Amino acid sequence: MRILVTGGLGFIGSNFIRMVLQSHPECKIINIDKVTYCANFDNLKDIEKDPRYAFVKGDICDAELVSKLVSQVDYVINFAAETHVDRSIHIGSRDFVMTNVVGVQTILDAVRRNSQIKKFVSVSTDEIYGSLELDDPNSWTEESPLEPNVPYAAAKAGGDLLCRAYFKTFGIPVVVTHCSNNYGPYQFPEKLIPFSILRVLNGQPIPLYGDGKYVRDWIYVQAWRDLQCYRQPRNAKH
Repeated sequence: MRILVTGGLGFIGSNFIRMVLQSHPECKIINIDKVTYCANFDNLKDIEKDPRYAFVKGDICDAELVSKLVSQVDYVINFAAETHVDRSIHIGSRDFVMTNVVGVQTILDAVRRNSQIKKFVSVSTDEIYGSLELDDPNSWTEESPLEPNVPYAAAKAGGDLLCRAYFKTFGIPVVVTHCSNNYGPYQFPEKLIPFSILRVLNGQPIPLYGDGKYVRDWIYVQAWRDLQCYRQPRNAKH
């Protein structure tokens, strides 16, 4: 099994790569990463010399490079993304559109040209659905309308819609995931949980967002470990 992982030097991507290599010894992984400010080679320092792992520095908007790498694998999973909401608001959204929309389109075109690809998984976010009031009795489903409220979420929604269009038009074997907030090892410190922990350790106040009444859902990035234990026989030793 050969997998192309995009954005594998980031938080979730690096955890995914380590998980796959641990649970699937026969697997080989190519990791393409642009090495932006939030990429960290230390995230995968313990496996960088593993013969099953190869790193390529590159941009998922580079059509020639992406096509070349896609031709060498059976599966593609896209973690590459600009994800920081505040940056998309205060610094500008162009990088978000390029990576989250054009980058996804570039991968889709490469998958379309390489029929050996069994599955393309594009990792998105629940923020494409917008927000709900605290007392709202409704919840989101896959059929909920897309109502992104910030440029980051709008860019992710654009990539998701391209995935849907390529599936409907060309039959691309693509799946899009919409997970809630992740937390865990190797998370970049601009994110809420590590950011808050670091401020507390430094004796600094934790900033309050809005009126403080917002609720977020969280999932541990290595939740797959709990799932694997659950799947083992009850008399198995952990």
